Amino acid sequence: MSEGRRRGQGSDSTVTGLTTGALARRLGVSPTTLRTWDRRYGLGPARRDPGRHRRWSERDVAMVEEMGRLTSSGVPPAEAAHEALKLLDHGGGAEPGAQQPRQDALPRQRQRQPARPAPKQPPDTFVRRRRGLSRAAVRLDAPTLQDLLADAVESHSLVTAWQEVMVPTLHAVGRKWEEAGDRYVEVEHLLSWHVSRTLHRCATAPTAPTAPAQPGGASAAEAPLVLACVPGEQHSLPLEALSAALGELGVPQRMFGAAVPVEAVSAAVRRTGPAVVVLWAQARSTASVPLARHIADTRWGMRGARGRPVVMLAGPGWAGPAVRGALRPTSLREALTQIGRVRGEAEADRGR
Repeated sequence: MSEGRRRGQGSDSTVTGLTTGALARRLGVSPTTLRTWDRRYGLGPARRDPGRHRRWSERDVAMVEEMGRLTSSGVPPAEAAHEALKLLDHGGGAEPGAQQPRQDALPRQRQRQPARPAPKQPPDTFVRRRRGLSRAAVRLDAPTLQDLLADAVESHSLVTAWQEVMVPTLHAVGRKWEEAGDRYVEVEHLLSWHVSRTLHRCATAPTAPTAPAQPGGASAAEAPLVLACVPGEQHSLPLEALSAALGELGVPQRMFGAAVPVEAVSAAVRRTGPAVVVLWAQARSTASVPLARHIADTRWGMRGARGRPVVMLAGPGWAGPAVRGALRPTSLREALTQIGRVRGEAEADRGR
């Protein structure tokens, strides 16, 4: 029996349902994350008060608890939502005393046979989106750029939109700039800015401060991850994409952006006690193996219970000598999977 069901027995929540804010506090996610799951995947409450206020029943709570558990373990959001909706479908009839909701009152996504996996998008779909973005960027049509980027995320998920639409378009515009000299620099800058803006809007992780991992305190699995570009690295868009994707999963993090000094990264690690530190390097000239080893050896916590992070070397700049124990993802999706695995292992170690 889920925590939501145990707490709901004999309480007012079994009659009136939980508000979105109360459910967010219970699950440790932001209200924006719950609204995003509702809008994008149909994981919303079956019951709404007059005025469209959300009220989450015990079955709704069980559904989003399953969504949170799966995404925290590294399952892509679309797949996790599919499994969570299956849990709702197999949960039996309506709750005692609850009015059966009308089919036309349910979210659209829940009416579209959620038991079936989402169809794979044909390549032509992504090609059309890339062309539309490129043309809008060349015209310096900022409103259309923003609309096209938002629609790509809504239609395909953030990770897919990043890997199949945003990155190829950025590369194509970059090649055009290189071939034409400085003629298209304003095009690339405009496109990059709107991609960054879209990613920031998707970053919905909780922002409450978390203490370092200490005996009896927060574990490394609960502490925020540290994301930083290495010193001298100004290319931060891929790291922003990782930050946004982690935000959608409700994974706490601290994003420090471009060209972070070594001392600042070390201080952040000691103060927050993260399970994973992500170091982004776009160019070989900025990647530093001694830096990676230094961060991997950074310790935190009290004497006798000290911990250290797993370092993730992200970006093409790290091609070359390996760093023992470091993660080396080749895509955004792989990075999310590896982070989920490390956090899961940290939580399992804490429970022993």
